[in-house]
Amino acid sequence: MEEFHLRATPGSPKERIDRFLADKLPQLSRSFIQKLIRRGDVRVNGEPVRPKREVAPGEEIFVRVPPPEPLDLEPEEMALRILHQDRHLAVIDKAAGIVVHPGSGHRTGTLVHGLLAAIKDLSGISGKERPGIVHRLDKQTSGVILVAKNDVAHLELSRQFSQREVQKRYVALVEGIPSPRAGVVEAPIGRHPRHRTKFSVRTGRGRPSRTSYEVEESFRGYAHLKLRPETGRTHQIRVHLSSLGTPVLCDPMYGKRSSITLSEIEGKKKGSSEKPILARQALHAAEIRFRHPETNEWLEFSSPMPEDMQRTLEAFRLYRSK
Repeated sequence: MEEFHLRATPGSPKERIDRFLADKLPQLSRSFIQKLIRRGDVRVNGEPVRPKREVAPGEEIFVRVPPPEPLDLEPEEMALRILHQDRHLAVIDKAAGIVVHPGSGHRTGTLVHGLLAAIKDLSGISGKERPGIVHRLDKQTSGVILVAKNDVAHLELSRQFSQREVQKRYVALVEGIPSPRAGVVEAPIGRHPRHRTKFSVRTGRGRPSRTSYEVEESFRGYAHLKLRPETGRTHQIRVHLSSLGTPVLCDPMYGKRSSITLSEIEGKKKGSSEKPILARQALHAAEIRFRHPETNEWLEFSSPMPEDMQRTLEAFRLYRSK
């Protein structure tokens, strides 16, 4: 059993208790926190609360996390690329198209199902549907993801994420060329006011978000970027790049298209039977750096740009060079 004692910072604005705890305890999902609240495992000033209850500055919050429930997910054999594994953690190179954990519409075939088949022990602090999951990547984002194998490691790695000690580098192909060519996007991100599955910088209740970017190469109408997210909001890089007017290539949610063909890159008319050269958002988690939860040693792992993004980049160099 884990217990947390927190205090709302004096001078901070009022905030819903479930949102407050999701920000302070990132190792716990918001839905799991709401479950704890409904069970009476969250108390403010000694009293049980409801998820919509607002926390006022100076109030004391107590959270009790019971032992994890036994997992009832079925392991599934999956071709996982494991970059590193020890008794505390694993680092996986996730392929695009794989959902990280089960959820609405994704009850099988997730990374979690593959992890259960490939790794003997996983932490259970995030709930029975998210064993080992410390952070996430979007379904169509490829690259390095960190997995905890016990609760002590999970808590320490989550603390590093919460305190912004984990260093991440992404690469992306985007439509357009950012101006300036290097900079920082510092814009709060919140739920889109009309489309609840999307996020936006145009909201009155966004959470602080910061992404640095730099143009590696530019072409006619496109660019290759490297990015460092300094916070970890949902869809952060995609939302920030869209706010600059340079959305991630083939991101249908925040951009204009879901795929691109070689003919389109060449500037020719697309053939009716031509297959796309890229058919997912061109975003890749290329590198992660963190301290080992037991030894405190800095570890760094990287993943090369996937073949579909590399082919597209080579096509830009060939047909879109300035």
